[in-house]
Amino acid sequence: MQPSSQMLKGILEGAILRIIQQGDIYGYGLHEKLGTLGFGNIPEGTIYPLLLKLQKNKLIVGVRRPTGNGPDRKYYHLTDAGQDALADFQQQWQQLAQAMAQLNQGGTES
Repeated sequence: MQPSSQMLKGILEGAILRIIQQGDIYGYGLHEKLGTLGFGNIPEGTIYPLLLKLQKNKLIVGVRRPTGNGPDRKYYHLTDAGQDALADFQQQWQQLAQAMAQLNQGGTES
């Protein structure tokens, strides 16, 4: 089952930052990686605007590199601000994951 678009909308930016942190990657490679990881079939028209937004916010930098067998590709890497944003995202994600785990175990805290 593919996650709903609303659910993906909230976490896709953080997922993209994490994938880029693991190693420089180009847009289509990022699209493929998200699919392989189980994020479902995310339209490319969703990913590229997010990459532009992340660049505009100076969280990532794109650098064109020759491929040797076709047009140059733009590879993305994180900036220091991107590392900080990813750390913030991961902290928020852990907090939400813990809250959901507690909820699923039937626990409530008053």
